[in-house]
Amino acid sequence: MEELLLSYRTEILWTAICLLALSISRFLSIKAIRKVGRISEMDRARTRLIIKYVIIGHSLLFIFAMVFIWGVNFRELGLIFSSVFAVIGVALFASWSILSNITAGVILFFTFPYKIGDRIRIHDKELDEIREVVIEDIRAFHVHLRLGTGELLTYPNNLFLQKAVSLMPDDPGDGDGSEAL
Repeated sequence: MEELLLSYRTEILWTAICLLALSISRFLSIKAIRKVGRISEMDRARTRLIIKYVIIGHSLLFIFAMVFIWGVNFRELGLIFSSVFAVIGVALFASWSILSNITAGVILFFTFPYKIGDRIRIHDKELDEIREVVIEDIRAFHVHLRLGTGELLTYPNNLFLQKAVSLMPDDPGDGDGSEAL
């Protein structure tokens, strides 16, 4: 056992350093995300979702660091990774819309100026009959919007980044005479 520890002491030391650095980074990232969520008055479910993304990212970073530190033979590992990345690439291409909505959900978490309960107008020519909607929920893939008729509209997150969105005044009498919700 002592021989094993002596022969791998450099790898063990770098593993401990990497584990400590990633643990601190993870702790600070989660703390910052919670603070942004609290300051921006974001829904707790959205904050937890972004925290899950950060944990997954840190875990993948740790796995790649361990592969590098422990000196896994890249020729054999290259074959495995190329096969896995080929399958993942095909899957991501097939689900590009889902991936773009998840990415947009993360971006919206940090930059979306609207909150649940706000009345907004989406300037989308495909939604020309819709004047105003109320944000009911913001999820990982889409936003739930309540129409004036009571219908629920599910709007993809990536379209919020592509289309113009206006915040409507709190007073329903203001604006262009559209119906109050």
